[in-house]
Amino acid sequence: MASHRRPKQPSRTRVTVLTATAAAAVALTAQAAHADPKPTKSEVKAKVDKLYEDVDAVSQKYDGAKDQQSKLKKQVDDLQDSVARGQEDLNKLRGQLGSMASAQYRSGGIDPSVQLFLSSDPNTFLDKATAQDQLSDQQADAVKKIQAKQRTLAQERAEAQDKLKDLASTRKELGKKKQEVQDKLASARQLLSTLTAAERASIAAENSRANRASDRADLGNAVPASARGAEALNAAKTQLGKPYVYGATGPASFDCSGLTSWAYAQAGVTIPRTSQAQANAGQRIYSQSALKPGDLVLFYGDMHHIGIYAGNGQVLHAPHTGAVVRYEAMGDMPFQFGVRI
Repeated sequence: MASHRRPKQPSRTRVTVLTATAAAAVALTAQAAHADPKPTKSEVKAKVDKLYEDVDAVSQKYDGAKDQQSKLKKQVDDLQDSVARGQEDLNKLRGQLGSMASAQYRSGGIDPSVQLFLSSDPNTFLDKATAQDQLSDQQADAVKKIQAKQRTLAQERAEAQDKLKDLASTRKELGKKKQEVQDKLASARQLLSTLTAAERASIAAENSRANRASDRADLGNAVPASARGAEALNAAKTQLGKPYVYGATGPASFDCSGLTSWAYAQAGVTIPRTSQAQANAGQRIYSQSALKPGDLVLFYGDMHHIGIYAGNGQVLHAPHTGAVVRYEAMGDMPFQFGVRI
């Protein structure tokens, strides 16, 4: 006989669990559908290149703060040395004044008129009186010197205190810029870590090809505008292949303005430390066609990058983190103007 029992209905608890599970599955599916897709290798490389460009820009501010710190420290040291020497001179002047006062006291215990009256040798006394008058003049002069030296010392001490405040502020700024550079480099490393090993190897290979292509750069046969420009360019050529490191001035590594200042130093010419300051170190050349080998060349609107014109549209420079000193076509960067030293 067939059973006519009704099938067992699912419990309310079981229905609730099944409903919640289904809802969660739908939510996860929707979330996955709307999740940002993983950036491609090209997108990551573009972002990393931008970060490296930012590092180059910030490193020039870092270089400027570091250079200012060195100058301020020297000024403070010079002022403190001057104050110390001035204090020694002041102590000597005070000692001389004390000796004069003692001599005056010893010779001035009796009224001069009485001494003249009682003197058995008036001529001798008059000679002594004349010497006493001279001593008083010397004493007055010594007092003036002491007062002048005290004023000078007070001014130098105040100036030294101001310079110390500036130095502390510059050191603080230097720390901020250094941290900013490190943060950008960390961001670049984090972006690169999202790529596969093969993708990272591909980017490294591209960079290596760019470095190797530098060895085959056609520099043409243009003549430098000056002997010092030629010497600076030849010096920079000896550094091809050295790594870019922010804040570095050689000879093991360089940043962009570190390379240019080092190269010109080899030619016996001192130029400022940062690219922005080097932009004002000589005659500006606004036409690319007028550039000569050895001229400095500035790039980007804020002039945060600089190199040395090598000829035939090529610049010799320290490009950015992860690259080495190499030749590169000037068309790869927004040219601003050249500077002839």
